[in-house]
Amino acid sequence: MKFADLIEQNIEELATLEAINGGKLFSLCKFMEVPGAAMTLRYYAGAADKIYGTVLKLSKGLQGYTLREPIGVVGAILPWNFPTTMFFIKAAPALAAGCTMVVKPAEQTPLSALYYAHLAKLAGIPDGVVNVVNGFGETAGAAISSHMDIDKVSFTGSTEVGRKIKMAAAASNLKPVSLELGGKSPLLIFDDADVDEAAKFAFDGIFTSKGEICVVSSRIYVQEGIYDKIVNKLIEKANAWVVGDPFDPQVNQGPQTDKNQFEKILSYIEHGKREGATLLTGGNRIGQKGYYIQPTIFADVKEDMIIAKEEIFGPVMSLMKFKTMEEAIKRANDTTYGLAAGVITKDLNVANTVLRSIRAGVVWMNCYLLLDVGCPYGGYKMRGFGRENGMDSFNEYLQTKSVVTPIHDSPWH
Repeated sequence: MKFADLIEQNIEELATLEAINGGKLFSLCKFMEVPGAAMTLRYYAGAADKIYGTVLKLSKGLQGYTLREPIGVVGAILPWNFPTTMFFIKAAPALAAGCTMVVKPAEQTPLSALYYAHLAKLAGIPDGVVNVVNGFGETAGAAISSHMDIDKVSFTGSTEVGRKIKMAAAASNLKPVSLELGGKSPLLIFDDADVDEAAKFAFDGIFTSKGEICVVSSRIYVQEGIYDKIVNKLIEKANAWVVGDPFDPQVNQGPQTDKNQFEKILSYIEHGKREGATLLTGGNRIGQKGYYIQPTIFADVKEDMIIAKEEIFGPVMSLMKFKTMEEAIKRANDTTYGLAAGVITKDLNVANTVLRSIRAGVVWMNCYLLLDVGCPYGGYKMRGFGRENGMDSFNEYLQTKSVVTPIHDSPWH
């Protein structure tokens, strides 16, 4: 709780660090991400004394119960897109479970984690409990993954790196690994949806935080009856979207995190053009200085196009038209990922059918990108495995121990 208080007391510095770290909007960091860290800490502080086992009903003359014990030393390897959020959705439940931690921030965004380590010490967390080690993935990350004294690895990042971590864990001490990897999330908009509301969900779902979010609605499926209206609304929004200095309160989108990501996004945009998708808006960098990219919308996208299959992790929307619910479900599921999805409709039967049919770990109904510390977060298929947030998160950091003792001359034997 004191750690959370200290975060709130230093919110200006932390939000500034995050904006410098990765080009995120200062306002988004100050009013959402950093306060969210304090909220996450308080949630798990309140849950720390509610970890308990169960009494077992055994078939013989035995008494049994289970203990939930900390798994041990946790290695947390963080991504660069949400350094603060990812620090605490791993550290807060791990600490509440009784684990110690070695945290490796992404090399692109190393600053805020160091400040959090400083605040942890001020809060009275003992030395050696929260350890922050900066370094590159191929050195520091590899050391964590293969270390014989680390009992668990929690990783959020690319599918490619997730595979390497899983292999290193298997080749060392067979430590369990939880992986939060890529996403290519679909949003299905049906004819009965409110056009203004649906367009807002679709636009904000991909362009928030410059598209550098694993759950973004990068594949938008619109039923043919309102397709043209939605297209017009999206173009209007893109034209009004302001890209620039993340410290300017009038700006909606800052620069991409680094040169590699900037160039990767632009290369995907070129793929879209070459493969025959229709460029409705955007498609270029802004200016010659900095890593700024226009909000980009492609229409007439096909499932076999690279921009529809691969995670771009940038401000690029793929827009597609569908006729029937069955077609939309089939196309939405045509992906190797399964993190998130959304459905916009006033028909409860349609909504229920869609949300039960799409293979994704989080499905939003008549909303998008609404996350809460109490809501488990994770995915299906090549998205990875494990859950973060909510009480489910404790399963990643606890072992179950069974205790059995005989009961001699039991009257129930």
